[in-house]
Amino acid sequence: MTIEINNLYKKFGKNQVLKGVDLNIGKGHIYAVLGPNGSGKTTLIKSILGMVIPDKGDISILEKSIKKDWRYRKQINYLPQIANFPPNIKVKELLHMIKDLRNSPSEEETLIALFGLEPFLSKKLSTLSGGTKQKVNIVLTFMFDSPLIILDEPTTGLDPKALICLKGLILNEKAKGKTILITSHIMQFVEEMADEVLYLLEGEIYFKGTIGQLMEQTGQHDFEHAIAALTTTESHAENS
Repeated sequence: MTIEINNLYKKFGKNQVLKGVDLNIGKGHIYAVLGPNGSGKTTLIKSILGMVIPDKGDISILEKSIKKDWRYRKQINYLPQIANFPPNIKVKELLHMIKDLRNSPSEEETLIALFGLEPFLSKKLSTLSGGTKQKVNIVLTFMFDSPLIILDEPTTGLDPKALICLKGLILNEKAKGKTILITSHIMQFVEEMADEVLYLLEGEIYFKGTIGQLMEQTGQHDFEHAIAALTTTESHAENS
């Protein structure tokens, strides 16, 4: 297993965000992590990344517990939903800085060419459009070779050509045996890319399975309606 999570709890103040999450994530598949706002998606992802410390439970990455061992993070490539880049440095300076921090072999040249970023390398990050910043974000994520990739809303701001490039990158990494977690509110993208869906509701894994299994369980004939059906009171009551 790439990720094993056992009995994970997390509370913020009086708000119990994760309620005993148990989850196994296998190798070489694309998983979509979905759920309504406040369902615990972000807290779960940040717990895996070590950015949130759970109150109870254990997380193992590549069969090793992450407790008190920050080095496991080198096994993860992470694309945040909002990348807070220093505004006054140039794109090429940012790439160089991240390479120095990671101190690992990188393949940025191919990715720069893929997303047509050559004209922007000498420009300051503050001058870039949102879509171009996202392309830089994607290059930073995919330039290192790690077995686990976490993508938080990766399609934000991308034009159709860049979106096709992103899909190709994701499928290429899957073909290498990587495990990929994606959060997205674009259901067409999820339906096209995901092998399995993990649906969180009120801090618990409410559904885990293929899109076909989800449509069968909810009695819906398309993915968007199946997802919508999971959030209804009737569906929750029937399946809990």
